[in-house]
Amino acid sequence: MTPADPQALRASLANQALPQHEPLVIATRGDAVESIHYGSAVLLDASGSIATSRGDAQAAFYPRSALKPLFAVGMLRAGLQLDDQQLALASASHSGAERHQQVAASTLAAAGLDEHALRNSTDLPYGAAERQRHLAAGGKATQLAQNCSGKHAALAALCQLKGWDTADYLNDQRLLDLLQDTVEELAGEEISGVSTDGCGTPVYRMSLAGLARAFGKLASAAEGTAEHRVAAAMSGYPELVAGEGRDVTELMRVLPGAVAKDGFEGIQAVGLPDGSALAVKIADGSDRARMPITAKLLAEHLGSEAALALEPLATSPALGGGQPVGLLAAL
Repeated sequence: MTPADPQALRASLANQALPQHEPLVIATRGDAVESIHYGSAVLLDASGSIATSRGDAQAAFYPRSALKPLFAVGMLRAGLQLDDQQLALASASHSGAERHQQVAASTLAAAGLDEHALRNSTDLPYGAAERQRHLAAGGKATQLAQNCSGKHAALAALCQLKGWDTADYLNDQRLLDLLQDTVEELAGEEISGVSTDGCGTPVYRMSLAGLARAFGKLASAAEGTAEHRVAAAMSGYPELVAGEGRDVTELMRVLPGAVAKDGFEGIQAVGLPDGSALAVKIADGSDRARMPITAKLLAEHLGSEAALALEPLATSPALGGGQPVGLLAAL
């Protein structure tokens, strides 16, 4: 079956059990429920046991860009030297601000490389304000501006360090083995499928519990470990992990020590300093729905003080004529 063969895909899906998602987030307009976002979520306590489960706790998903911090752990263990800003950007889906691009370029320069070494796709900055400034200055789609450039710069730098193939690093089996082994170790489970992410790197299918477990290990890791270095860099430079105005950046600001990363198609992962952690998958891939359910479950887990801090992330208004007439909120 080829990816472009819908008939074969339908036949294949007929033999598969679809995830048993449940309603997680609703959007209202006036007194009517206008939209419903289904999904699944798992919250682990500090011991790694499931404290809260919504939807299908056993189904496996591709975490997409939420894998980046796990990749960063593997690269540090393999000997890559990055400062904290470079490490935060290696874990990022950044907005493409000038600072983001400069940090990615610094990772390459430290390895004796430049933008030509990157093998990610080209794109305009991900952030709306950053894209507007980029275009106003005459900018175009580039690999540095693409939101995964920090990760790709680190991958290229590691291959340069190890004497691996920098010209085709996305197909170097030594690098691919390193990434998969690290993901499986941190998740505490074998991955159940492999595909390719939008930027060209591998993406590994795993359970939401496995993704949460990995983030809990990051956030609670002992000093001196690669996991602790990644977590400290992310929580220390949340503006590099996403960008100004991005909810992931704000979440790490209001919950000191938290490690948070989103992923395309409605993925959100959060690790907390005590080792508890959360992973969310929105069934329809909606980006707008992942943070309301994340904020709600974290608030229930952490209590009233955290709930107050998370309140701005828990809901957003639906507008009519420029005025609030409804709400996006978790159930």
